[in-house]
Amino acid sequence: MAGHSKWANIQHRKGRQDKLRAKVFSKMSKEITVAAKMGDPDPDKNPRLRLAVKEAKSSSVPKDVIERAIKKAVGGEAENYEEIRYEGYGPNGVAVIVEAMTDNRNRTASNVRLLFAKHGGNLGETGSVAFMFERKGQVSYPASVGDADTVMMAAIEAGAEDVESGEEEHVVYCADTDLNDVSAALEAALGESLSTKLVWRPSTTTDLGLEDAQKLMKLIDALEDDDDVQTVTANFEISDEVMAQL
Repeated sequence: MAGHSKWANIQHRKGRQDKLRAKVFSKMSKEITVAAKMGDPDPDKNPRLRLAVKEAKSSSVPKDVIERAIKKAVGGEAENYEEIRYEGYGPNGVAVIVEAMTDNRNRTASNVRLLFAKHGGNLGETGSVAFMFERKGQVSYPASVGDADTVMMAAIEAGAEDVESGEEEHVVYCADTDLNDVSAALEAALGESLSTKLVWRPSTTTDLGLEDAQKLMKLIDALEDDDDVQTVTANFEISDEVMAQL
């Protein structure tokens, strides 16, 4: 029975991973389609599409999935998605920004509001938490690309604003409008990045204990599991001790 139980657990875990992978592909395909529909279908002539394709490739989205998403936009087969940003508070007053793409604003607003309420948070008005974040470009590299000084010098020369270096990766930040130029300069100096995207970077953060951290993770997981939600960002800090318990 133990062997059967282990196999069942492995199957369940694989099923969960496959589901998450499919969701990532779906969300990135949607972003690619919208970007191609709003501008030129050629990534070299469309900065937003270029970033979307690059991010999709870094997440191992197959080439045929990317090409199919662009063709949907060019062929007029793509749905009319509306981009919406929701702002609210999670457990212990943590600020949360949710970015969504939807073909039904009422459905998405209702779902997001319900998820906030269900997991100890509440949905706020537009602008209620955005002032606690800055819109930035973010380029990530593995730690193996070089030491902190090497990456810092490359970032300065590329026109970036800040670098955070850790044991696993280097994260370079720049003005949102400079992301394409900075990422191109970094690639010339350091090679292909792990990830290149626009993010909401918290300017203030809230420290969380174990209980609130667990509640917040459940809220974020639930929001990210919604098909209309593209990204979820929150301004929290978790100590190494709490992270180990999580």
